[in-house]
Amino acid sequence: MLASAEMSAPEKEMTTTEHQERFQALLNEHKRILYKVCHSYCRNRDDREDLAQEIIIQLWQSFVRFDDRYRFSTWMYRIALNVAISFQRRERTRTRHLIWDDERVLDAVDETESQPDDVRVLYQFIERLDELNKALVLLYLDGNSYKEIADVLGISETNVASKINRLKNSLKRDFSGSRQAG
Repeated sequence: MLASAEMSAPEKEMTTTEHQERFQALLNEHKRILYKVCHSYCRNRDDREDLAQEIIIQLWQSFVRFDDRYRFSTWMYRIALNVAISFQRRERTRTRHLIWDDERVLDAVDETESQPDDVRVLYQFIERLDELNKALVLLYLDGNSYKEIADVLGISETNVASKINRLKNSLKRDFSGSRQAG
């Protein structure tokens, strides 16, 4: 934990229990962000759970530096996306043998049967994107402004607008192609 001189005045007055309760309340209020990031960066349930734990740990460790002048969701997205990208890079560098087990097949069936076709195409589209564009789409679909997206990703608003326009055009092609094939 950082020295008390680095904490805001309200943080200094909070007990450890109050600090934990505040963190848990904010995390619970914004748990959709955690779900979206984990679901977009990991295919199987075990990896999603591992990633969620890593994100929560990093959020907790960084919570002392959270500045109330900013939206918690923006701060949470920034941390969650950074952890997810690092997690994905680490997973890619591991040498793995692909083993098809019953659980993985059942997970895939459960997820695809409960989703409308358009949602499945959207997740397939997101899955193929590079790390930056994947984060960009998640933030955009969650209703963040271009400024908020730019702040989280560390790029300009103009760059956000250009990338979103290109992604929309690419998604339109994917949707029209999947509808013609289906």
